[in-house]
Amino acid sequence: MLQVSPLNDQTQKEFEKLFAEYYSELDCGEDVPHLLEEYILPDLLAGLIKIDILKDGDAYAGFVIYQKDDIDNEWNFKEGWGDIREIFVAPSHRRQGLGKFLLYTAEMKLRESGAEKAYCLPVEGTEGFFTACGYARGNEYSEDLDTFVYEKLNLNNKCK
Repeated sequence: MLQVSPLNDQTQKEFEKLFAEYYSELDCGEDVPHLLEEYILPDLLAGLIKIDILKDGDAYAGFVIYQKDDIDNEWNFKEGWGDIREIFVAPSHRRQGLGKFLLYTAEMKLRESGAEKAYCLPVEGTEGFFTACGYARGNEYSEDLDTFVYEKLNLNNKCK
């Protein structure tokens, strides 16, 4: 049975393991404990981001980090838009629709918060996933992340 729930004290250690696996897969050389302690968890506690964790049966299988862009958040790229910041499904749970399930859940919560549109900055190789979920490559380019911004102009459209 699939369960998606907001990150809490009981699931934080499982999230940290998944986050470390995610960053290891990205191979970007970041200090994961530092990222978690200095940025991710404080931003969550401050209400700047949301984190949902996915459980598939007895195993924690993935997470999604998202936010509604707001002027009070230093990462405010598109005011009022939903931002899918990070999404990860553990390799042993891929190709089962779990990423789409996580993405749809985040989009639903963003819609409930008043966002009508969303965007993401996909890492290389994930553009097809976002395109299948209704995102289209926009004209904006992020030099910092070396990727185009992908946009979904209607959060009522579901993944295929």
